[in-house]
Amino acid sequence: MTLSIRLDPELESELARAAAQTGRSKSELVKASLREYLARLAPRKTPYELGKDLFGDPSATAATLDLTSKDRVRSTIVERLRAENDR
Repeated sequence: MTLSIRLDPELESELARAAAQTGRSKSELVKASLREYLARLAPRKTPYELGKDLFGDPSATAATLDLTSKDRVRSTIVERLRAENDR
């Protein structure tokens, strides 16, 4: 698709200078800039959405959820004590 835009002389001069410095065409620079701008406008994921695969399934029963670190430490200590006493 072809798109025409009007740039003020100063902006066109900056674009031409950037194209010369990078060895890329003005069209390439405009497309890359537009992609970056549109990516910033896209809805961002919440912290929960980014880590939900790490949190366990909230709809699962309590027994299937990961233990808290305190419970894991307690379980490890109990297992070691049992192993020592079974000798």
